[in-house]
Amino acid sequence: MSISEKVRKGMAEGSWIRKMFEEGIALKQRCGADNVFDLSLGNPIVEPPPEFHHELKRLADSPLPGMHRYMENAGYPETRAAVAEQLTKETGVKLTMADVVMTCGAAGAMNVTLKTILNKGDEVVIFAPYFFEYVNYIDNFDGVMRIVPGDENFIPRLDVLEAAVGARTRAVVINSPNNPTGAVYSEDFVRRLGELLSKKEAQYKTTIYLISDEPYKKLIYDGLRYPSPLPLYHHSIIANSHSKDLALPGERIGYIAVHPECPQRTELLDGMIYCNRILGFVNAPALMQIIVRRLQGVSVSIAEYQKKRDFLYGHLTKLGYSVVKPQGAFYMFPKSPVDDDVAFIRELLKWNVVAVPGRGFGAPGYFRISYCVDDRTLEGSLKGFQQVAKKFNLG
Repeated sequence: MSISEKVRKGMAEGSWIRKMFEEGIALKQRCGADNVFDLSLGNPIVEPPPEFHHELKRLADSPLPGMHRYMENAGYPETRAAVAEQLTKETGVKLTMADVVMTCGAAGAMNVTLKTILNKGDEVVIFAPYFFEYVNYIDNFDGVMRIVPGDENFIPRLDVLEAAVGARTRAVVINSPNNPTGAVYSEDFVRRLGELLSKKEAQYKTTIYLISDEPYKKLIYDGLRYPSPLPLYHHSIIANSHSKDLALPGERIGYIAVHPECPQRTELLDGMIYCNRILGFVNAPALMQIIVRRLQGVSVSIAEYQKKRDFLYGHLTKLGYSVVKPQGAFYMFPKSPVDDDVAFIRELLKWNVVAVPGRGFGAPGYFRISYCVDDRTLEGSLKGFQQVAKKFNLG
């Protein structure tokens, strides 16, 4: 046997996002890239903002001595201080560099956090629809996943959560703006969530961490505001990435931030720094740490993504699709016109349109569209959506 049973099982089950991305590659090879409209992967087509290129050029022209060497596992103090300063501005909670660990993206942040806090059999609650990789991250460290459904607008149901939280609950994960739905949780919701977790901590005499996965927090539309859990719950842990707000997914740069008043904060952060090393990340990429420390208040154009959202939402609803309008991120999660979302996706493929079935996010009967693509791809996909709508008698 060349690989473990656990890995073999994971490969067989796989991620629907990757499966559909690979379908798109095969289609492009058969039909030509210009004839395929791939909406499967959240891989931003927009370029990083000008400030990024300015910093990159500055460092290329005037490199800092030792800037490609190892640093302490938590990351450069200057970068951690810059992250803490920005979070303080955004949340009103005073953070310092000691509250921050730089990581290899939000995925690294999530894995480091879960490795640090989980004992075998500890439970982690996630809300459906969810980003599928959470399943793997929790399983990596022998955690047990508990899934709580959302309502018709994809907002988690706190009444169901209350029944799901027990003595082995170690963490609850939120993701807002949400992948795959684009839903943004309100400040009132986050406050009530914090109050519920505090009540459960008192009931079971345990610590329950609220892990907020925030790579899309700057991509919010219609004047809405992102409510951080930091001012609302002391056991909050932030996992963030610059993959989306600075359009740097391939650079793998992110961070963990821990609430400064979190009990056992020092031990928790020491554990995270240790796990950053032993998981093989060692430290976040040095060059990117130097660059992003000057870009904490910068993001790509939100208006450009909102324009794409409005274009696609307007056309799909006219065709008869049932869609909850996304409030952030760059995903749309329409209802499938037939119960079998995989069968619907297969129909779209006949028109060279690639999307992802909702069951890949714990929500059968829906499908996900990534609209972080060029306008040609969005416009070209409409014929396929129209033809499939006709087939299933929408509109």
